[in-house]
Amino acid sequence: MITPETIARINELARKQREQGLTEAEKDEQAKLRRLYADNIKGQVRAALDAARQDAHPADCGCGCHHKH
Repeated sequence: MITPETIARINELARKQREQGLTEAEKDEQAKLRRLYADNIKGQVRAALDAARQDAHPADCGCGCHHKH
């Protein structure tokens, strides 16, 4: 789960990287935090798509949305 503290640390490391550079340990930490953040976003998108799929109407609804051109 992404917390405000995690986001603050990601931003802090990005700022430090621009201003003075990072140590190897900080680079590793930054990579792990970015992966955590990206994985979290992917999970949110997947959940939203799954929810949208479940809410979709059936193929035989008759509205024409499933019409093949």
